Amino acid sequence: MATWVVGDVQGCKQPLKKLLKKVGFSWQTDVLWSTGDLVNRGPSCLKTLRYFYKHRDRIRLVLGNHDLHLLAVAAGVRKMGRSDTLGKILAAPDCERLLNWLRQQPLLYREYGYTLVHAGIPPQWNITQAAARAREVETVLRGPQCAEFLGAMYGNEPAVWSDDLIGMERLRVITNYFTRMRYCYSDGRLDLISKGPLDAPGGPAAEDEGLDAWFNHPERQTAHDPIIFGHWASLQGHTSNANAIGLDTGCVWGNSLTLYCLETSERVAFDCGTGGSISTG
Repeated sequence: MATWVVGDVQGCKQPLKKLLKKVGFSWQTDVLWSTGDLVNRGPSCLKTLRYFYKHRDRIRLVLGNHDLHLLAVAAGVRKMGRSDTLGKILAAPDCERLLNWLRQQPLLYREYGYTLVHAGIPPQWNITQAAARAREVETVLRGPQCAEFLGAMYGNEPAVWSDDLIGMERLRVITNYFTRMRYCYSDGRLDLISKGPLDAPGGPAAEDEGLDAWFNHPERQTAHDPIIFGHWASLQGHTSNANAIGLDTGCVWGNSLTLYCLETSERVAFDCGTGGSISTG
C-alpha cells in the first residue's frame, strides 16, 4: 500500500489521472490524500468532484477556499465570480449528494505523523490546538448554521487569533488560517493580500522584516511537525523547510500538478502546460 498526496487539482482531472497511472496507483490498495481546492478555475470541475466522490473510501481530503466558495454559492449566500467554473456542478442532478459529501470533509487531517491542511497552521498554535479549532468550523459546516457561516466567512478581519473571539468572527479567522494564509507575522497576524513567492524582489518579506511565510517563523509551535499544504502556487512547491511540504504547483495556471509519496518522499509532477511531460524527484 502507498499513500500519495496531491496538490490543488482545481478541476484538472486528466492530469491527475495521468499522474496516478504513472505511479501505478491502485484504488484497491493505495490511498490518495488531497490538499483541497478540488474545484474552480479549471475545465472539469464536475468530473473532478464526481471522481473524488466515487473513490471516497480511498480519499483523505481537506477543504480549501475554493471548495468552501462552491458551498457558499450553492447555499445562495455568495454569487459566482467571472472566473468561477462551478456552473456544471450547480446544475448537475447529483449536486446535492456531492456537496453534502464535500461539507463533511475536515479542515485538518492527521495520520502517520503528518498533518494535512490546505493553506497552513499559524505560528502560535500547536497541532492539538489547530485540530481543536478546525473541529469548531467543521461542526458548524455539518450543522444547521452552515449557510449562516458560509455567508459570514468572507473578509480579512479579525487579522489575528484571540482566545476571546466568539461567534462568526472566531470562525472566520480560523477559516482564514486554514484556507487562505500565506504570509503572517510571528504572532499570527495575517497579511491576506500578498501572494507572491518568497524571493520576489521587493516582495512583502523583503519590505517588512517581521512578515514572512507562515512556516518560516523560527518559534512557530509546529516547527518539528511535518505539515503538508497546498494553496500557494507561486512557491512551486519550494519551501526550504523539510517539515513544510508544499504541493500546489499551479496546474490550473498551466504549470504542473504534483504528487508526493509519504512512504518514500518521492515527488512526481505532470506538466499541465505541455500536457505530456512527467518528472520525478
